[in-house]
Amino acid sequence: MYRICIFAGTTEGRKLVKFLSEQKVLLTACVATEYGETLIPPAVNLTVSAKRLTRDEMVDLFEKNKSDLVIDATHPYAAEVTENIAYASDSTNTEYVRVLRDNSKMSADTVFVSDIAEAVEYLNTKDGNIFLTTGSKELSKYMCIRDFSERVYARVLPVQSSLDACADAGLKPSHIIAMQGPFSEQINIAMLESVSAKYLVTKDGGDAGGFDEKLKAAQKTGVQMIVIGRPIQKKGLSFSETVDMLCSRFGFTYKPKVTIVGIGPGNQQTMTDEALKAISDADCLIGAKRMLDTALCSGKDVFDAIKPDVIADYIMSHPEYTEFAVLMSGDTGFFSGTKKLMPLLGNCEVKVLSGINSLVYLCSKLKMSYEDIKTVSLHGRDINIVSEIRANERVFVLVGGENGVKNLCKTLVDADLGDVKVYVGERLSYPDEKITQGTAEELVDGIYSTLSVVLIENECPDAVVTHGLSDNVFERILETDSVVPMTKSEVHTVCLSKLKLTERAIYWDVGAGTGSVAVEMALQACRGQVYAIERKSSAIELLNKNKNKFMLENLTVISGTAPDICSELPTPTHVFIGGSSGNMKEIIAVLIAKNPDVRIVATAISLETVAELTDCIREFEFQDSEIVCMNVSKNKQVGSYNLMNGQNPVYIFTMQNGGRK
Repeated sequence: MYRICIFAGTTEGRKLVKFLSEQKVLLTACVATEYGETLIPPAVNLTVSAKRLTRDEMVDLFEKNKSDLVIDATHPYAAEVTENIAYASDSTNTEYVRVLRDNSKMSADTVFVSDIAEAVEYLNTKDGNIFLTTGSKELSKYMCIRDFSERVYARVLPVQSSLDACADAGLKPSHIIAMQGPFSEQINIAMLESVSAKYLVTKDGGDAGGFDEKLKAAQKTGVQMIVIGRPIQKKGLSFSETVDMLCSRFGFTYKPKVTIVGIGPGNQQTMTDEALKAISDADCLIGAKRMLDTALCSGKDVFDAIKPDVIADYIMSHPEYTEFAVLMSGDTGFFSGTKKLMPLLGNCEVKVLSGINSLVYLCSKLKMSYEDIKTVSLHGRDINIVSEIRANERVFVLVGGENGVKNLCKTLVDADLGDVKVYVGERLSYPDEKITQGTAEELVDGIYSTLSVVLIENECPDAVVTHGLSDNVFERILETDSVVPMTKSEVHTVCLSKLKLTERAIYWDVGAGTGSVAVEMALQACRGQVYAIERKSSAIELLNKNKNKFMLENLTVISGTAPDICSELPTPTHVFIGGSSGNMKEIIAVLIAKNPDVRIVATAISLETVAELTDCIREFEFQDSEIVCMNVSKNKQVGSYNLMNGQNPVYIFTMQNGGRK
């Protein structure tokens, strides 16, 4: 088994210890103090040395352990320690790797000094209180500051050695802030303001050392930032490069821990304790900016992203983090990005935590039950919302976009549903939460937050659940008085039954005419998509009229001739062919090429088309085929009598290969 020794007195060092403690390796972690030891989680393959080692003691340690590798992850300012580790490694012929910390971004007004002496010299020319964040080890060097005991406040670790150093330097207890980081921007602001600081003295500890939070706090409070220059670092590797090297050199594996957290509507008070703990334990938080802006993210590294592939790529390309929390609005199982993200995290250790979704929250505010509510999301989805509301007494809608609520209400008004009751929940759980109720017509002109949800109550749902709309409900006659052919009600009722409609299917209606079949398809397959293909411009006009009449957002009208126009369309599951323009065999060949199991229903009136379809059944060797000849007679009143008027016989062909087992 490999043996690795790591000097781990920094955030990067502790992360590497955590990573290596999960690998097949004997690990020795060196820290300078007993307090440093408490920050390292125990592991069965880990031994901790908690004292400051001299150069000779390092040599003895490397020889005794017969280490395969020494990793120097000490602080960038610990130049002497780095020199000793490098010397001991060279003396024992032990491979040595230095982990480098990236330089921080600085503001234009930052004052840079080469060392503490220069910082003292600068501060002696200024008046005002000073906030020191450089630790207790070199505190005595600041004692030359004018009015030191009155002007200087020191933030140090809450250990006895640090308190003793402050006392030896002559600092008053009220000027000692003994706390363990990390410190958020807000905490830094509060401390600077509490001591009326004019100057903040720090070292460039990089992101891992909380430098960015100090810089932002200084900028917002008007405090002058004084940065003591970082010693020139030896050549080395970044944290990510170090992990890559370890995986390549020793065959280790990087398996980040990812917790997908449902944070509820957004307010911290609505989150579970389990969710709060996962957020607290994470090294990095990922989510939409709205969620990352909460106080929960203070002091944490964050990544603003919502696309699952972007999130997964970021996780796998940032080994400096070992635990991620991906924040999902509401509940992870309720119209959440969790569904698409999970398959992309195969190389991670994943945990999913549920949260309170907006439906549950809104219903609790309205004192309603929610077990019988139909749920719909309009976020990036083509949903026939009118059909859903006509068919259900209560529908909950996740709306999106700047005018999402307003557009929804307008759609309802245009569909003669302006009298349905609408509850709009805006910014639920936040301090400015607002719930508005009224009819769709009353609320259509309102202005609503982009963070809104809607509950709709329809006391008289009247949607027809079976197909068979009457012929007279369709627009058929153009302004020129010409009539476009249409598959009559009795015929298209049988055809739709033969198609075996499913709710989420992809349908094609080839030679759609006025759209009687396409409209019925779209009404039945409210969660699917229908493509009505028609070559005649006059029929296209009527198709669009009938689409708009029935408010069918899941019906797309395609102008062109089949099969030429079909190559770019989504693969169909079901196809109705009402007209082929003499291209029947070519159309069916394209359909089978796109989906060998497609279910096809075609109608024929002329004997030539009957012969063509019969040849297709034989040539394409369908496993399941059927031919029905349908004769329909309808009554016609002549005087006081009703006589039956016969229509042309229609042949209905059903064809399919395997179908769904």
